[in-house]
Amino acid sequence: MAISKKAGKKTAPKSGGATKVAKADWKEGFKKKQTGVSDMTLLTTIDNNSINDNLKKRWTAGEIYTYIGGVLISVNPFKDLGIYTDETLQKYKGKNRLEVPPHVFSIAESAYYNMNAYHENQCVIISGESGAGKTEAAKRIMQYIAAVSGGEDGSIQEIKEMVLATNPLLESFGCAKTLRNNNSSRHGKYLEIMFNTHGEPIGAQITNYLLEKGRVVGQLENERNFHIFYQFTKAASDEQREQFGLQGPDAYVYTSRSNCLEVQDINDSNDYADTLNAMRIIGLSNQEQNEIFRMIAVILWLGNVEFHEMDDGNSLIADTGVTDFVAYLIEVDSAMVQKVLTSKVVETQRGGRRGSVYDVPLNPAQATAGRDALAKAIYNNLFEWIVARINVSMTARGASAHVIGILDNSFEQLCINYVNEKLQQIFIELTLKTEQEEYVREQIKWTPIKYFNNKIVCDLIEERKPPGIFAALNDACATAHADPAAADNSFVQRTAMLSSNDHFEARGSQFLVRHYAGDVMYNIVGMTDKNKDALVKDLFDLVGSSGNQFLQTLFSDRPDPSSKKRPPTAGDRIKVSHIALLLDGLDNSYPGKASAGALVDNLMKAQPSYIRTIKPNQNRSATEYDTKAIVHQIKYLGLQENIRVRRAGFAYRNTFEKMVERFYLLSPSTSYAGEYTWQGDAKSGCEQILKDTGIAKDEWQMGVTKAFIKNPETLFALETMRDRYWHNMAARIQRAWRNYWRYKNECARRIQRFWKNNKEALEYAKVRDYGHQILAGRKERRRYSLLSYRRFLGDYLDVNGKNIVGSDLRSACGLGTEQATFSSKVQILVPRFARSSIISPRFLVVTAKAVYIAATSQKDGQIQTSLERKIPLVTIKSISMSNLRDDWLALNCNASEEGDPILHCYFKTELTANLLTLTQASISVLIGPSIEYAKKKDKKAQIQIVRDETITKDDLYKSHVVHVPSGEPPSSTSRPAARRKPGIVRPITQGKLLRAGGPSDKGKTSRPKPAAQPLPGKSEQFAAVRPTPVAPPKSAPAPPTRNSVPPPPPPPPKEPEAELYKAKFAFEGQEGEISLKKDDTVELVEKDDNGWWLVRKDGQEGWAPNNYLELVPPKPKAAPAVRSPPPRPPPPPSVPLAVVAAPIPASASKPTVSAMSVKSLAADVSAKPVAVFPGLAPSNGSAAPWKKPAAASANGSSSSTPASSRPSSALGVKPPPPVATKPKLAPPPVASKPSSGKPPPKPPIPTASRPGAVAAPPKISKLSAPAGQMDLAAALAKRAQKIANE
Repeated sequence: MAISKKAGKKTAPKSGGATKVAKADWKEGFKKKQTGVSDMTLLTTIDNNSINDNLKKRWTAGEIYTYIGGVLISVNPFKDLGIYTDETLQKYKGKNRLEVPPHVFSIAESAYYNMNAYHENQCVIISGESGAGKTEAAKRIMQYIAAVSGGEDGSIQEIKEMVLATNPLLESFGCAKTLRNNNSSRHGKYLEIMFNTHGEPIGAQITNYLLEKGRVVGQLENERNFHIFYQFTKAASDEQREQFGLQGPDAYVYTSRSNCLEVQDINDSNDYADTLNAMRIIGLSNQEQNEIFRMIAVILWLGNVEFHEMDDGNSLIADTGVTDFVAYLIEVDSAMVQKVLTSKVVETQRGGRRGSVYDVPLNPAQATAGRDALAKAIYNNLFEWIVARINVSMTARGASAHVIGILDNSFEQLCINYVNEKLQQIFIELTLKTEQEEYVREQIKWTPIKYFNNKIVCDLIEERKPPGIFAALNDACATAHADPAAADNSFVQRTAMLSSNDHFEARGSQFLVRHYAGDVMYNIVGMTDKNKDALVKDLFDLVGSSGNQFLQTLFSDRPDPSSKKRPPTAGDRIKVSHIALLLDGLDNSYPGKASAGALVDNLMKAQPSYIRTIKPNQNRSATEYDTKAIVHQIKYLGLQENIRVRRAGFAYRNTFEKMVERFYLLSPSTSYAGEYTWQGDAKSGCEQILKDTGIAKDEWQMGVTKAFIKNPETLFALETMRDRYWHNMAARIQRAWRNYWRYKNECARRIQRFWKNNKEALEYAKVRDYGHQILAGRKERRRYSLLSYRRFLGDYLDVNGKNIVGSDLRSACGLGTEQATFSSKVQILVPRFARSSIISPRFLVVTAKAVYIAATSQKDGQIQTSLERKIPLVTIKSISMSNLRDDWLALNCNASEEGDPILHCYFKTELTANLLTLTQASISVLIGPSIEYAKKKDKKAQIQIVRDETITKDDLYKSHVVHVPSGEPPSSTSRPAARRKPGIVRPITQGKLLRAGGPSDKGKTSRPKPAAQPLPGKSEQFAAVRPTPVAPPKSAPAPPTRNSVPPPPPPPPKEPEAELYKAKFAFEGQEGEISLKKDDTVELVEKDDNGWWLVRKDGQEGWAPNNYLELVPPKPKAAPAVRSPPPRPPPPPSVPLAVVAAPIPASASKPTVSAMSVKSLAADVSAKPVAVFPGLAPSNGSAAPWKKPAAASANGSSSSTPASSRPSSALGVKPPPPVATKPKLAPPPVASKPSSGKPPPKPPIPTASRPGAVAAPPKISKLSAPAGQMDLAAALAKRAQKIANE
């Protein structure tokens, strides 16, 4: 029996008993019970403990994701939950976050959907501690976007594979095992995926920031170097081991000093295979891969170079075999390697002139520092080259319409806390201060939130005047060059000036900063030394003399030896970074000022989505939940403030014009068939839309210029209704189209039915008319044969069908496959000996060959049908009939022994027509007063037909005489077809969109279509841009008069004045640059805010540093002579004033103020209102307070300066000359070894003993900090120039 959804399962009743209904199962229809709350804005109590309790419940139950509005909170499970399968991924495709449980896929879907729907760039910012799961979240976002972005083209699939291949490649070279995380990212990475207008990925771009290159030369106990060193030393091929003298990781100081060669859950050999596969997918050639691993080998062998202290305190290389092998790898002279590692060249200065040059020997500590600096520089530049090479492979295959950025990052303690502090300030400015100011300005009612403005902490770290921590650190590095301890002491003294700040406290060799998330203590020892970031000139000369072209490519940006400028510190490197990153927490202090302004300028160009990761414990346990550590993370991530702002404020706002533009379709008052029809202002239209959509009044408020919606659920509902509108319209169109086709098909069926009926009748009528022609008005007609519905059907006995009688006849006549053209019951005249003939019933069947006469008889109590006579058609010569209305006829055969058959057939006319048709009218039809036939072969006989009115029905045969009454005249014809009774025309369709009734009904008046109106802000813009010309009246042509004076012509347009600049210093340009002499005058072509300007000199263009140039004041121009206006001619008497052409003023070519203002109010159809969540972008229509105008240049020049075509950089004003050269245009090809000189023979591979056997190096108490990176501004400039050249 059927299952009832409400009553349960019905069981079959037992015999003699009542029906019993089975008990319903309570588990049916119930979903999985929710643990905690999936969105913490629903918490009843908002404090850190409540947040922690909710996260703990969900984490324990395996629910690691939780929302705070649109912000995703992720707690690392430290185990595989099986929640990233393709099946799970498909569940999130096309769903908003309210339809599915919290997941990182939901954030990726939201970013991808918003990019396609609102045509805005997106970025996903992932923040949290090291080991909290940032890298995993970034990988899952890339997995989702690659899966849902579509695209069948080969290049699109190639880009997807490359994007996914960057993960194993950059993890090998940029990740390492730390105490907190086995796969910790030791660099910052910002991946931008570029999409075309169809939402298909066409390219990608990676920007990497500040690799922790100090890890190359030293790690903490139980930590490891970068993964690639262990992969290469364990899984390299035999050929590589022979070529590079490769041994195990325990043979090298840089990989074995921390006593951690193996890591649980990491298989270095398998990862090495994945790295090689990723290189192949990216497109690295075998030669490029070989050169990369050569540099890895150089770094490993450099670490095994040891120095002994001689009696004079200078250093001596312990094993020259190691330096010989290093020299072989980098293709330089071994003696030169030994010299640059144990001594340095010092040049004295005398009054600004060049002095003496000395070779100063180095002590072991200095030599070790120089060796480590070279190793770090090689690895850092190699990593930068790999990133640049990846970017070349992933260059966009077409025009990029939109971008989704994924921010994954990792730096050290002071930078982490500073940037978190800066982001907290951004959060305050955006979601609290700016939010409340906007509510006041828009007269919106809301509950103010008290907050702490941490600008004072940001100023403490970043300010220059008075100097903050970063400024004091750089000054200490500049004043104490040789002794790191002296530089540290200088920094301690300088930090004493900061004691007036309540958030700073000096404590001897340490200092404390009171961040918004808590107090943090920083150790000063070694901080200034880590801040330095310079190689001595001798090491650069060593690289320059190398015969390895790839190594020289890595060091293409060598500093100018004549530069008097202080070498840039690591803090300066961060300062000029293109973008600052969110950071994860480490336990080491590191100086440097991250450019928070660049962070805002770049991330705010896209609509951000946030993922905040939390690390539940420090032991990477899947069961341990450290409440104290998590509460601390909850506090410094600002989750409590996020919830409060999310609940108190309005998550969505937009201008009335854009609201109407986006949602006017949802109200019948504002739209008709997709056209905007509202005739009121935008505010009233917006209010009408919100009312008609049924949104509760407490969910929205109307401001002065904007509409505010409280909950994002309301926005999702509006978007869903808008999506459904088009689906509903499509369904209505489809329904109307189907109704039309249904109407059309029904009409066709009626026509076909009528035609079929009449077509058959026409065919029957043709046969009937043919019978009339045969009779030719010679025989009287029976009255019933003239009825209009009489049809010549032919096979009346259904011999051709499945009728039993017809089947018996077919079998008795032996027709086989022959088809009967006529069959009927007849009566035949049977002669008797010496007696009168009698009438006997028979069956008559006519085929294309013969006429069959069958008879039925009874034998043994059974009726049998048998063939009595078969008459071939060729033997029939004529048909004999009378001229009266009788039904008798004779088939005159060719003198057969049996004689001619005499038949009585009601369908005699049809039978005659059928026989004539089959024989092509070769049979003669004989009509007379009697019927003549052959009784036997040579005996003729006649049947007399006598008119007898006493016969009431048919005719009567007796003794060769047929008595028949009078019939219809021979000239009678069949009656015309009778008319049908007039009936009601039934309606053909019953669709909702078509009016009921038939063609006879009068059409009902429909609602008049309202006139379409321009969208708010569009009409004024259209009027300002394209004014409608007013045609003059036809009756007012103005004849030219003799005294008319034509109006003065408009003045010629002013030629654009190019800004001229004069060179303050001489500048020797390189490739892509322009050389200048002092006092040269150049014309400005383009300004760039990274310190380089494009100028033109003598028709040649090139780049020059802006600090070499000074503006040439423009020369004053003489005022033009004022012409006296011509005399005004009198207007013609009959010409309207509108026709008189007035002089065109000089300002006519410029837009008026009103036109400009009206144009600025135009709404963008694809504009997306920006949701204001904690840390998100500002509301649509208002600029963030920290954003600078795009047209403003570095030196404050006017906005008329040509817009820059080069990528922007965080480098504001270039320091004084000289200017460092820029990198090559593209990742340099790996050239073959120079063939000018014969390379030195390969030295024997030195025996690398266990590093622990040598003298113990100085104890490493802390992780060496990153010491900066290459100048990204110059690299980006080269990249932009390459794109421009292409």
